[in-house]
Amino acid sequence: MKFSISEISNILGNINFNGSLNRNLSFDKVSIDSRTIYPEDLFIALIGENFDGHDFLTDVLKIGVQAVVVNKGKENIVPRNYPFWVVNDTKEAFLKLALIKKRKLKIPVIAITGSVGKTTTKEMTLEVLKGYGQVKASEKNFNNEIGVGLTIHSCAASDKLLILEMGMRGRGQIETLSKFSEPDIAIITNIGSSHIGILGSRDSIAKAKCEITQYLNPNGLVIIPHGDSLLEKNLKESWNGKVVKVKIQKKNQNIDCFSSKDQLILGTYDSLKNIIEIDKKFFEISYKGIHNALNFLYVYAIARELGINFEEHNKFTFRSLEGRNKIINTNKLTIMDETYNASPDSVKACIKLLLDYPGNHFFVFGSMRELGDKSKQFHKEIIELINDSDIKRCLFICEKDLEIKIRNCCFISEKILVLNRLDKIILLINEMTSKGDTLLIKGSRFWQLDKLIPYIN
Repeated sequence: MKFSISEISNILGNINFNGSLNRNLSFDKVSIDSRTIYPEDLFIALIGENFDGHDFLTDVLKIGVQAVVVNKGKENIVPRNYPFWVVNDTKEAFLKLALIKKRKLKIPVIAITGSVGKTTTKEMTLEVLKGYGQVKASEKNFNNEIGVGLTIHSCAASDKLLILEMGMRGRGQIETLSKFSEPDIAIITNIGSSHIGILGSRDSIAKAKCEITQYLNPNGLVIIPHGDSLLEKNLKESWNGKVVKVKIQKKNQNIDCFSSKDQLILGTYDSLKNIIEIDKKFFEISYKGIHNALNFLYVYAIARELGINFEEHNKFTFRSLEGRNKIINTNKLTIMDETYNASPDSVKACIKLLLDYPGNHFFVFGSMRELGDKSKQFHKEIIELINDSDIKRCLFICEKDLEIKIRNCCFISEKILVLNRLDKIILLINEMTSKGDTLLIKGSRFWQLDKLIPYIN
């Protein structure tokens, strides 16, 4: 799916070149990486927090690319008689061309955001919607402007569906991602407390998440959890199109009644068999826990919107990503690897899942970040949850000042050992656990708890 010179010039302005330019020139794809670029590609010199693409322009030219895009003020580094576009912001140029690519693809775009569960829902969607055709989805943690742009630019003409994960650290970021991807279906998994230290309140977080609707297809669909009044209020202020709500209930729980005006998908979850029942169909999934059952309902809602039919009984095995929904079975322990990151909501969900396992329960808990002045409150809630649970022992790793604040505001039982360093933690884990126990490891990426796992007996 090529870009022509005229097509790019319509977006970025006239190309700079003094010689005789081949107006039939075209580019196979857009690239921002000098290490993987081909002569047929267009190079855009992005400027990031830790890199400047202009520094690699010499390497790119040696490869033989036919034109480049540079920031205003960098024109002097482009050799004479070499074609180039000059723009005020190369990142914006990169995203503008991503939008052109998206429009040329003419395929449904699914955008997923939320405080927690984005990546899990994306992985489920990637697997469940294979029946729709070739699916392209965000890789790894490609959920910012550059990551979303890269995902769109990496699409092939044979792709039938595009799944984009959208993260944010402040107001306006999700609106930008929506602007340059124009989704058809948007999922907001939840409004939690992640980034509350930056945005100040759950209401502000809800407003930021609802930005995903700003450039949503007017005939599109928004999928949200049922019963979140804060999310519903903010969504009504930004979107007047179609909304589907989903709700999960445990098996044998009284079925809720809902207003007929609600477009609702209701599922029941059997935690013993890890099976979800929806519309008299049964779905056996590899991810455990009622929070993952809820994530699956979002995927089911997408599939229903796209007209995908299911068998009476369906089984799905999702790939395990590092630090998320990963179960490691050793000769001694069952280890729940949830080390990728931590927020109050995700920690509580993982504790509930830990307690569903047989045997003794242990927890290595790294303190949560980006909670601002709410940090003491949210850590207090987790400590109290641990105190009241049958977790046998918790190793809580936190900063010294946070430890002082928590000790001043709540009771820490004998089952909780507070540490400020990681150096003795492996020895403690190996001493306190026995064969048949289950160990949950979860904390902020700051603590790099994933590095502990290879050394656990």
